[in-house]
Parts: sequence; structure tokens; C-alpha cells
Amino acid sequence: MTAAQDERFPSTGRCLVLHPVLKVAPSEERDGARSPAARLDEAVGLAAAINLHVMHADIVRVGRWRPATLIGSGAVENYAAIIAEKEIAVAVIDAAVSPVQQRNLERAWKCKVIDRTGLILEIFGARARTHEGSLQVELAALSYQRSRLVRSWTHLERQRGGFGFLGGPGESQLEIDRRLIGERIAKLKRELEDVKRTRSLHRGARRRVPYPVVALVGYTNAGKSTLFNRLTRAEVVAQDMLFATLDPTMRRLPLPSGRQAILSDTVGFVSDLPTHLVAAFRATLEEVTEADLIIHVRDVHHPDTEAQRGDVHTVLADLGLGDAVEHGMVEALNKIDLIEPERRAMLQNQAQRNRDVVPISAVTGEGCDGLMDVLDHRLDGDRHLVHLDVPVSDGAAIAWLYQHGEVVSRKDDEQAAHVAVRLSEADLGRFKSRRLAQ
Repeated sequence: MTAAQDERFPSTGRCLVLHPVLKVAPSEERDGARSPAARLDEAVGLAAAINLHVMHADIVRVGRWRPATLIGSGAVENYAAIIAEKEIAVAVIDAAVSPVQQRNLERAWKCKVIDRTGLILEIFGARARTHEGSLQVELAALSYQRSRLVRSWTHLERQRGGFGFLGGPGESQLEIDRRLIGERIAKLKRELEDVKRTRSLHRGARRRVPYPVVALVGYTNAGKSTLFNRLTRAEVVAQDMLFATLDPTMRRLPLPSGRQAILSDTVGFVSDLPTHLVAAFRATLEEVTEADLIIHVRDVHHPDTEAQRGDVHTVLADLGLGDAVEHGMVEALNKIDLIEPERRAMLQNQAQRNRDVVPISAVTGEGCDGLMDVLDHRLDGDRHLVHLDVPVSDGAAIAWLYQHGEVVSRKDDEQAAHVAVRLSEADLGRFKSRRLAQ
């Protein structure tokens, strides 16, 4: 376990995962809604992401939510017996749990209880590697904790990963001091503003170079980092695990035309992403809002791929990228190596009708050349015809124009080559910067 344990509940690393769901008539079930079984599987994956050993996992169907315990008293008693029998130390409730419900369940079960938001924040706290990532997770964690007032301040001073939802001092010690947390939140926001300004400067520097930016987005574990490594030959951590990537990574991406772009790998999205987390990670997600092109990497092998697609679109719309969702995004349908031939053929037919949909396998490399061609074509779409006069003696500059643009005509005299060339705004800026640097 990544976090220090609550002294009341010694850790065994054993975990119970419950996904509560309201009983509804078949006629009331929403089309496209995730199945409870898939939601439970995801919750188990989230628990496994911080090395919890899941001893028991269940869907809990309830007629109505109980204000005191969320689930019914009979279910509470049944799981108390399971927790005692299997020596479970942590119960994960895949739903929003109020402080009162958390306290009552901890008393009944004699183990630690965390909800979905607390679990996701714990994962992010354990995974943050950069200073920026740590700041963002701590801000999200403090905002979450301030609204609950069920932890003491001292565990936030820990240097280890995680943010104490699985441990830390208990309620028998001092309560959170609102003033201290408020001051810390204000300080974190100031530091993140500095991060935001630094990122803005970096983006400005890239515009002067400038390279177009391509951002990878997608549901967690859709294969973004694997694709990032495949396209850039980088070695970003890519594991079959939820939230394997937290801190954003950027690498140069050579395009088939010989031009260069920058590829950005971002944190994965998840359903019911805590609002605290979206707000805290806005500085990181600005890389997506500033991108010239967005690639939505989808796991088409996942049974809930359509629901995951909807979740990603919702987060992007919240970031003000509704237009990109509607008519500006490339969809990389990943993991086609894992699906049956009939469905694979159907996706290939879909791609033939829509050039912005590309079936791929980031693991085997199938379809990745086609994806690169689509990126090159899309980034080429903003090319404009410009007329340039280049000294005949500057053979490197003339060669650069042939490599990065489409030379329509050229007429040389003793002094200069008069070139009509189609260039993107980005490449035109790069060419001008190159001339100024000489």
C-alpha cells in the first residue's frame, strides 16, 4: 500500500470492492449506460492500480439510498461478516459516500472505507512524479478533504505517495484546521498559476519554432502511452493498468512528409471523474485545449467502449472543446488485434467511409502508418500559397521549402529564387524564424 495506515485499522492490503446500484425496472434502463458488472470490473481495476489485493467484489442492488449507510442494514451486516472472515482492511465503495455514511460503515465493518473519489485521488497521489503533478493532486485532495472534515492535517505533510484516504491519523486525533488548509490551497493555486505561466511561455516558444501540437486523449487504459511510444519511439511507462500515466509527456513526432510535430501524452479520463480533479488538472489539460489536432484513442475491445467515448467527449466539452468533438478530432480505434474478424472488418469499412476514423493496434503497429498519413494530411490542411524570395546561395533554405511545403512554381535570377510554395502557418513561422536566426 502506498499510504500510511490508520492506526485503528492495521493494513493487510486486503480489500473489498462494492458497486452499489439502484434497482430499476428493465423499461427504466438507459440506452448506452454501463452495465453494473463493467462498473464493478473498473472499480476492481482502480483498487488493483494501488496494489490492493481484492478479496471480494460485489454489485449491491438497493431499492433506495440510505442516508446513514448508503446501502441497507442487511447488506451492511452481510459484508461485516465477509470483512471479518477474510481479514479485509479496506472497503472501496464505487460511489459517492458522505462523511456520515463513511463513519457509520467504518464503525460497522471495523475497517477503512473510501469512496470512488477518494480512491482516484489516492491513485493520483501515488503516481504523481513531477512537481506539477504533485501540486495538482494535493490541491484536489485538500479541496475534497475540506468539504468532508474527517481527517487530521498532519498526514498531509507526508513525503510518501498517496493522500491518506487509505490511512493517516484517524478522527480520534485533531480535526482538519480549516484555516491551515485554506492557506495551503491558496499557496498551491499560486504555484499552479506559476506553472500555467511557464506552460504558456513554453507554448509561445513552440509557436516561434513552431511545431504543430498533436494531443492524445482517451479513457484510462485505452492504450495512449503505448501508441505514444510506438509513434515517437519513446519509453513512456505503458502498462495494462488504470492511470499508468499521470504527468504529461511531449516528444517530437516526425511526419511522413518530413515535417515535424509535437505529440503530447495526457492523463487518461474516467467516468465520474471528481470535479476537484478536473479543476486541479486544468493547467495540464490546457495542453489539450492548445493542441492543433486531437487524437481520441479508443479501446474498441472494451465492452463499454461507446460509454467510454461519451465520457471522454463530456470532459472535452467541459474544457471548451465541443467544436473539436463535433468536427475536428481523429479517432484511433485501438486494440483491433484483440477483436473478432467480423467486427474488425466492420471497423475497416467504417474507416473507409470516414477518413478521420483509423483502426489500429498500438501493440502490433497495425494501422499506425495509416494514422500517421491522416495526421500529416490534417496538419497539412491549413496550407496557404505564399511567395518567397530566397537567395540562390541559400541552398539549405530552398531545400527546406521543398521538404516541408509544396513548391508550385520557382523562377531564379542572379540574386534570388522566387518561389511560390504552399506552407502551413506553423511551417511559415518556422521558415521566417530560421531566416531571422541566420
